[in-house]
Amino acid sequence: MELFILFITLITLIETTFLVLKKYKPLKSGGRKIYVDTSALIDGRILNIARTGFLDGDLIVLKSVLLELQLLADGKDSDKRARARAGLENVAELERVVEVNTEIENDTESGKKVDEQLLKYAKENHGAILTIDYNLIKVAEAEKIETLNINELALAVRTEFLPGEKIKLKITEKGSNRGQGVGHLKNGTMVVVDRASNKVGKDITVEFVKFYETPAGKMIFAKIAKD
Repeated sequence: MELFILFITLITLIETTFLVLKKYKPLKSGGRKIYVDTSALIDGRILNIARTGFLDGDLIVLKSVLLELQLLADGKDSDKRARARAGLENVAELERVVEVNTEIENDTESGKKVDEQLLKYAKENHGAILTIDYNLIKVAEAEKIETLNINELALAVRTEFLPGEKIKLKITEKGSNRGQGVGHLKNGTMVVVDRASNKVGKDITVEFVKFYETPAGKMIFAKIAKD
């Protein structure tokens, strides 16, 4: 009983935080509504995605999604409890992300499942569903509803190569540090090759050593591969 009261209080606190912070947070509405499901909130990567500013719409968290998280957080499975609690915390954290507008929408209808509600609201409002739930994605596709799959996004931006892999690379110029040569992959990624300053204009085999992600883009450090 005490746990139930605790999570009801937590949900109330989240809603209150939304109302208070909205007075001070500039709204950045992109027009369409993006409905966030339980799996995406539990996953947590949605926070980093939201902070990039790439989401072109308002994030909508249905009340039924919050209630589902609360039920999981109040359940007997310790793993699900911990993940659901993290999901509730992620909802509150999303409201603090200034790059996107996040809203809680009251949708509770007796007898309706959470996924049914998400599909209904997304279809009626010409919105999209942000999720990693494979089955929900397939149903949405059948209903001609757009989905934003976090797993697909992760695959799309993953590193094309791994440390230790070798490729042929043309060294086009000297690097900023002594002894370095610089080349570029087909996608434009810069590759800095150690001890290759005397290889400018030549195609050589290099071995990838380290990868760096920066706000300016990706950079790869490599060395001349041994024969």
